[in-house]
Amino acid sequence: MPSGKTRGQQRVEEIDVSPTKLLAEIDTLKTELADARAGGEEYLNALQRERAEFQNFRRRSAEERQRDLGLAGEDLLRKVLTVADDFDLAIEARPESISTDPWFDGIAAIDRKLRVLLESEGVTAIDAMPGRQFDPREHEAIVNVPGTGRPEGEIVDELRRGYRLRDRVLRAALVAVAAPPPEAPATPPAEEPDTGEPASRPHKQRLS
Repeated sequence: MPSGKTRGQQRVEEIDVSPTKLLAEIDTLKTELADARAGGEEYLNALQRERAEFQNFRRRSAEERQRDLGLAGEDLLRKVLTVADDFDLAIEARPESISTDPWFDGIAAIDRKLRVLLESEGVTAIDAMPGRQFDPREHEAIVNVPGTGRPEGEIVDELRRGYRLRDRVLRAALVAVAAPPPEAPATPPAEEPDTGEPASRPHKQRLS
């Protein structure tokens, strides 16, 4: 005979709702939740590492591009400096007959514009005036000049301008420096005057 219970009631009765069963299911759910959280943290850490590596890659790429551009810019500036050297030589070797000629004034004006252009790019001349002490970080000595009366290592003449690009040397100045003074010849020991008498011998003391 039918029990008079609906199918829903029968299904509810079939479900095990005992405390032991519920606690077991709760423990299982807690374990699954902990595993899910651990997996999520692992994926998050991996994502953060990937993001950090990508940021480092972008930074290194940008630094390499800047370095490559800087090297290319320095190479171009060095080529421009050779033109500045030619202007220096032309102006220093100008004949007196054209020193007041308008053509020479134009050449000098172009030289000034070139200097302004270099300064706008951060290029400044290194101080290598005569009288300055030689500095191997900024100067390159190519000749030692003796007999100048200057202290050893002092700059005597600037042979080619040197330049600095902002805080580092772009090209060292070529200079002539004072050589050390010559060493004085050694003085020979004084000789005793020749009196024609035999040299005295040391007196031996007689023992008693």
